[in-house]
Amino acid sequence: MNYSSLAEMFYKNCGRFAEKVCYMSKEGGTYKSMTFGEVGAGVKRLAAGLASLGVSKNDKVVILSENCKQWAFFDYAILTNGAATVPIYPTLLSSQVKYITNNSDAKVVVVSNKVQFDKIKEVESQLSNVEKFIAIDSAGIEHPKMIPYEELLKKGDEFLKTHPDYIDKSLAQLKRDDLATIIYTSGTTGVPKGVMLIHGNFLSNIEGSLQAIPVSETDSFLSFLPLSHVFERMVGHFSAFYIGASIAYAESVDTVAENLKEVKPTLMASVPRLFEKIYGRIMDSLEEGSPIKKKLFFWAIGVGKKVTEHKQRNQSLPGGLKFKNSIATKLVFSKLHERVGGRIRFFVSGGAPLSKEIGEFFTAAGLLILEGYGLSETSPVITANRLDKFKFGSVGFALNNVEVKIAEDGEILSRGPHIMKGYYKDEASTKEAIDPDGWFHTGDIGHFDEEGMLVITDRKKNIIVTAGGKNIAPQYIENLLITSRYIDQAVVLGDKRKYCCALLVPNVELLRKFADEKGLNNLATDELLGNPQVTELIGKEVENVCRELASYETIKKFALVENPFTIESGELTPTLKVKRNVVEERYKSTIDGFYAEA
Repeated sequence: MNYSSLAEMFYKNCGRFAEKVCYMSKEGGTYKSMTFGEVGAGVKRLAAGLASLGVSKNDKVVILSENCKQWAFFDYAILTNGAATVPIYPTLLSSQVKYITNNSDAKVVVVSNKVQFDKIKEVESQLSNVEKFIAIDSAGIEHPKMIPYEELLKKGDEFLKTHPDYIDKSLAQLKRDDLATIIYTSGTTGVPKGVMLIHGNFLSNIEGSLQAIPVSETDSFLSFLPLSHVFERMVGHFSAFYIGASIAYAESVDTVAENLKEVKPTLMASVPRLFEKIYGRIMDSLEEGSPIKKKLFFWAIGVGKKVTEHKQRNQSLPGGLKFKNSIATKLVFSKLHERVGGRIRFFVSGGAPLSKEIGEFFTAAGLLILEGYGLSETSPVITANRLDKFKFGSVGFALNNVEVKIAEDGEILSRGPHIMKGYYKDEASTKEAIDPDGWFHTGDIGHFDEEGMLVITDRKKNIIVTAGGKNIAPQYIENLLITSRYIDQAVVLGDKRKYCCALLVPNVELLRKFADEKGLNNLATDELLGNPQVTELIGKEVENVCRELASYETIKKFALVENPFTIESGELTPTLKVKRNVVEERYKSTIDGFYAEA
């Protein structure tokens, strides 16, 4: 279908799939469903309600909310009016919310509840353009400019009585080159920039992605990544709606494991962190199992890896391997499949590099992970692995409506209908990012392998150049380190230094079990991390990783960090990327200590 706008796509599919389940969300302890027809009717009321407040073409509306069906309703209602959605991560602080709201010239702010409204209230006197606030859950909120969700729906009903053709007229004015959203980059350094994406950016990216990876109306998604992030918004929001698939919302990141079993989705988009955690739990439970259980498990993984090799070459399985795989699936893999609902066709991974080892592990267990690559500025997908052509450590081939090339310095460039319109009110940064020939400079370093698949090395600004002039990609080493069951997070350092060192956040729970076995009971966390036996254990894990590295890449020293890197502590972005500048500043004395003797 060649839609002229995301809003047109929305309403046509609400009619086309009117009786089919569209959204599922947890209410009163159970999942409740809404049909496409019901969703369409509700969004019309919301769009009219926004129109009654004066929201019209080219206006900006902030959504400051956790994931929920109302988030999706508001997004489509805003787009219906020709306005642009400005999503804000609900984890951001008041000062960050103020900056984005003011910089985007937002006229209306939608909040999920009192917790989010309190952030707004704290900086209300400094908001320059906001005229109205809307609360999805208005409990406990008293404010003259606040409109509860139900009241807005009633305003929409009244508006439609006097403007019965409003929705049709509004849709007729929308075009592919109209602004759809301003997404503020979470930014590992500096002030966030507002990425302007038009309706055509998303539509072209959906069209290209669906040609690369077949998805249909029979599929169902579990949505748990923030809808504020372009990856989830494109994959689990717009794309799912485009093909008429059902979307279930996880209650929170913490309940994903439980919700997978309840919803039994066929597809899910995720960042690598989820796969890393599942992998870690499997390895932990395996360590506590019997020698026979371990032997059976690793035999099954070995069989699965051979099956994967045949699939990668598009070869049918020999009879003997087919039989072994059926045994491995029945005795081992079926339990893992049940953990994720039992119906997963494949996972899609993006937002950060996926460890090659973890990709191989899940796929060997019959849970294919297709890794893709992109940025907010590219709507977001540039490349993706395919069901019939995938490779671990690669992010696949370019979409058929996307161009990709490698610059002389190794930077990945992309051009096509998926490239943003520019950064909002920042012409200088736009010109820096998009050259006169239309090529967007991603800031990532990479290369094409012998099959033409793209391999990402690291962020250009993250590349470590040692004092000896060696270039090192820290993300690759970090991904190897976190495959250790004793290491949860890792940051590799060494720019302009003689050698590499690392800050490691250990799995404290496992270290306590190790300490108990050694008779080191009831140690405080700092004592545990400073214990020589614990240090020796982690040192051996680091040594195992270093065997796979060039001599100049190896970790010469490391320190164990007691507190995990989190969004709340300011060390991670809302998309779970490490803010290296924050970490380096926070642990400056430790880092300096690594090189004091050198």
